[in-house]
Amino acid sequence: MPGGLEPLDLAGEQVPYHFRCPISLELMRDPVTLATGQTYDRASIESWAATGNTTCPVTRTPLSDFTLIPNHTLRRLIQDWCVGNRALGVERVPTPKQPAEPATVTSLLKQASSVLNPVSARVSALVRLKGLARDSEKNRSVICFPDKAREMLMRILFSDSSSRSSELNQEALAVLVMFQLCESECTEIASDLNKVIYLSELLFHSSIEVRINSASLIEIVLAGTRSSDLRAEISNLDEIFAGVTDILRNLSSYPRALRIGVRALFTLCLVKQTRHKAVQAGAAEALIERLADLEKCDAERALATIELLCRIPSGFSAFPAHALTVPLLVKRILKISDKATEYAAGALMALCSGSERCRREAVSAGVLTQLLLVVQSDCTERAKRKAQMLLRLLRNSWPDDSTGNSDDFGCSEVVPF
Repeated sequence: MPGGLEPLDLAGEQVPYHFRCPISLELMRDPVTLATGQTYDRASIESWAATGNTTCPVTRTPLSDFTLIPNHTLRRLIQDWCVGNRALGVERVPTPKQPAEPATVTSLLKQASSVLNPVSARVSALVRLKGLARDSEKNRSVICFPDKAREMLMRILFSDSSSRSSELNQEALAVLVMFQLCESECTEIASDLNKVIYLSELLFHSSIEVRINSASLIEIVLAGTRSSDLRAEISNLDEIFAGVTDILRNLSSYPRALRIGVRALFTLCLVKQTRHKAVQAGAAEALIERLADLEKCDAERALATIELLCRIPSGFSAFPAHALTVPLLVKRILKISDKATEYAAGALMALCSGSERCRREAVSAGVLTQLLLVVQSDCTERAKRKAQMLLRLLRNSWPDDSTGNSDDFGCSEVVPF
């Protein structure tokens, strides 16, 4: 073993030094060789080059060509070693997918964009691009490197109104939603009502993937458009709220549908003057029904959306109509994150401020203990302020034995009122 290189144990078995990357000193998962003949793990050498280094890390030889050649032989040896030590708990290194070649991507983009090619050939090119984009972030960067790639995909998506439901348009949409659009691209879509209406129509397509992709693009465009007037025009379409809410309500078995649906609904509800349309579309019931199924970030967005909708009259009426609203909001306090706690407390504050029934339900669900824990925790100051305000609001709704006789209450920061 070379001097100075400490041994590396994996599941109690020492890893051969020539299986280790000279940069990370970890077991190589995707060994590649430079022009100097030195081999590194792909992720490590790519990071080395990305930071501006122009030399071989081991030999310090200047490199004008950073072409990475996969070292299949070494990778197979590493995999064989892993398999041989499987009984010791060593997991086999998976065979990596090779990154997209820029020349291949350029060829596929040209094939997809040419109206002279048969539709089937153009669809095939888009399907291959979709597969490459799904494989890795690096592939997505390669696809987007040509400045006109997203523009080309948008042109295909919104071209030929007579065949807008064709497979060609749908595949272009599937590829396009894998990228973040720049502001000018978002504005281009948002400022064309026909394009927005087309996306709203796709929300009710027979294909589940098309519906989800349409909601995703709507969310991307709304988030990337600065003009409040354009955002208001988009969110003013009843069909968009109906379509997004329907995705939340009926496609709950698809994790991506839930994720996209929540994000799109949250972005739509950031436009204050059209929030009532979300309530009319049934968003209150859909959000409460799906809240328990959401992961952390999406649960935060859902709770933020609930708080926004509880502030308007129609939302204030719709959420208490669902028997689980108040108990679920109470249970989400301190269960997900500081942000989620803040939004849940804010929603309860909005509901309890004008409803004695909601105040009683909150107290029955154990909100007192939760709020006292919040004000004594490391939560955000905003969450603590909302908890204190809610405690004051609920003061007259507490049972006689839950206030003055409570040790938690006596040491809390919310007294005296």
